[in-house]
Amino acid sequence: MIELFYETEFEIKESQIWIDWVTESMKSEGKSIEELNYIFCDDEYLLEINRQYLDHDYYTDVIGFDNSEDDVLTGDIFISVERIADNAEQNNVSFDNELARVMIHGILHFAGYPDKEEEEKRIMTEKENFYLNRFQQIKA
Repeated sequence: MIELFYETEFEIKESQIWIDWVTESMKSEGKSIEELNYIFCDDEYLLEINRQYLDHDYYTDVIGFDNSEDDVLTGDIFISVERIADNAEQNNVSFDNELARVMIHGILHFAGYPDKEEEEKRIMTEKENFYLNRFQQIKA
């Protein structure tokens, strides 16, 4: 089960499309979702989480707390809507495109895809692009 929570004025329209897309994407990876919470917030909210739990003092677009076991995904993914808007503008993509990229990026980490090394980053980007293409087909 995927739930969406909002700590800001932002809200995803047609949220079931997004939820179904994430669920189906993880099924393609051989994973199931037991309990996944996406929490949409602003920069300051996510900065405080970054400081408190990760001892990092900088803004970021996404932080995930993974409690998954084997092929069953469970956890919380916090997303700064302000960072998404800024990143979308900088990368000349739509807000929805950037939001989808960050949402799938977070859950791909839970599915076992790291992105510390160059090769890992390449694989992560390929996976993101693959699922983004699927999402764009669904939304079309």
